Amino acid sequence: MRAPLAPPPVFDAVVGQPRAVEALAAAASAPVHAYLLVGPAGSGKREAAVAFAAALLCAEGGCGACEHCRRALGRSHPDLVMVERTGASISVDEARDIIRVASRTPVEADRKVLVLTDFHLVSKAGPALLKTIEEPPATTVFVVLAESVPPELVTIASRCVRVDFSPLSSEALEAVLAAEGVDASTARSVAAAAGGRLDRARLLVSDEGFAARREAWRSVPSRLDGTGATIVVLADELLAGCDAAVEPLARAQKQEATRAAEEAKARGERFSSKEMEDRHRRQQRRVRTDELRAGLAALVDAYRPRMAGAADARDVRAAVEAIGAVEDAGRALIRNPNETLLLQALLVRLDGLGRR
Repeated sequence: MRAPLAPPPVFDAVVGQPRAVEALAAAASAPVHAYLLVGPAGSGKREAAVAFAAALLCAEGGCGACEHCRRALGRSHPDLVMVERTGASISVDEARDIIRVASRTPVEADRKVLVLTDFHLVSKAGPALLKTIEEPPATTVFVVLAESVPPELVTIASRCVRVDFSPLSSEALEAVLAAEGVDASTARSVAAAAGGRLDRARLLVSDEGFAARREAWRSVPSRLDGTGATIVVLADELLAGCDAAVEPLARAQKQEATRAAEEAKARGERFSSKEMEDRHRRQQRRVRTDELRAGLAALVDAYRPRMAGAADARDVRAAVEAIGAVEDAGRALIRNPNETLLLQALLVRLDGLGRR
């Protein structure tokens, strides 16, 4: 049997998703009108979408060296349009903008590629986009990214070629970090805490407060003492840790903005920072939510030994209910709740379970 051909160089940055890369690389030679990339945040969908776009814009199918590839991978190609939501979900007005952009002819390449991010949050805008995604202009290819396929996305999903992405394994993350020069111990602990996300793993490597924040979450069960004052203090401490988690990203973003302004000045161009600032705000919000989810996962880890070492059925039941309460809080994050109220309510519930 013949071994499968290696994917083109533009896909080199996509880690731990061989089946997805193989499917996209094969599709690049004769693309259809729309693709749906489905998988958890941080699994490489965005990197794969950009690589696929580069392959579609490149005359050689993704050589990685030509001007089309370089600019697409740098996300500066005029025929690669990355569409990011500005609010909690994709709005109808944003859908109309997508339709307008899709109707325009390519500027430099033979086709235009529209990458629609966070499409699991399409909400009421889905019907407005259905016809355009189903029957775009012949020179337009849609690449839709979603963490899941909610009911409002099912019809659009049926019009796309679906490519699935899995969370990256801890072993895959650890290998990437080690190859990037991270020491073995740090790579192992960070990979275990990254939740299958390479972007988060890389961020945690430069985060000196990571271990202390994880320990703060794990100490919660032993610190609950039946008083409301302790619950307020704990909630404030844990959320302050989430704020601190954003700081390494904010520093990197500041450097990025400085470089972009300097490059624009060197080219004699005016630097407009609004689009970058909007993207940076979305990234910071995502990192904060990721940190809160990671904290809740650490809290679950703190209750598991209590379940295993419980003295009687009542203690086992209390530990199981505590883990369920934490997992309920994690699921509630998708609704963008008030984080302080969510966390305080969780701590009150955990405190009560611990005093039965």
